[in-house]
Amino acid sequence: MQDHSIAELPSLRRQKILLILERDGKVMASELSQHFAVSEDTIRRDLAELDSAGLVQRVHGGALPRPKDTGKDFFTRVGETDEVKSYLAQLAARYVKDGQIVIFDSGSTTLQIARSLPSDITITAVTASPIIAIALAEYKGIKVILAGGQLNPATMCASGHETLRLLQGIKADLLFTGVCAIHPEVGISSLHFDEVPVKQAMLDSAAHVIAVSMADKLGAVEPFVVAPCRRIQTLITERHLASGNVEDYQRLGIEVVQADTDL
Repeated sequence: MQDHSIAELPSLRRQKILLILERDGKVMASELSQHFAVSEDTIRRDLAELDSAGLVQRVHGGALPRPKDTGKDFFTRVGETDEVKSYLAQLAARYVKDGQIVIFDSGSTTLQIARSLPSDITITAVTASPIIAIALAEYKGIKVILAGGQLNPATMCASGHETLRLLQGIKADLLFTGVCAIHPEVGISSLHFDEVPVKQAMLDSAAHVIAVSMADKLGAVEPFVVAPCRRIQTLITERHLASGNVEDYQRLGIEVVQADTDL
């Protein structure tokens, strides 16, 4: 249904766009153009204004909600108690087997996975996060290899030439990749530019990649694209998604594990 009455009121139209986005989880410029009886160029300008204000995340053809965690530093995220995240981490930890070489990317969820491993596990763990390295070092059976470099205080992860050189020299069985945002078309993306080559090197070094993601990060996009979704073999997430469908990821060949997180 077209809404001709607000075609000449950009501020009101943008408020309506936000309401539609909250209801549907995504908006498409072509559909909004028909709904408001304005050109797609007008809608694209609306979405650009909303993106500049930090209210939406523009993607090809439309817009998505902003991820809830955007802008929070590592210590803020680690300090937040989240039973759902802890449960997803426990599911992920079950994929780890004795004798494996496992890469742990940075992130509060990955830290939870490290803390959820069986107490008697025997593996070689590789990480560029000092905090995750400390958590892993508490296990008697885990040999920890810490990739050094310049530390980003927002992510508590090292980056740079030395980090990449170590990661590129490893052939791991398993990678737990950190996820800022993941979209079936755009792929895995990050809020931090310096994370991109590190994450790419980790993806290149692992035989099996597992992403553990809260529902609000699915269908979201951050400024710096890391890799296509096809680089992930297993996605562990909540049963109830904020936007999109698991079929979008399954069509890409990804095993999707949806946990019953109604705790």
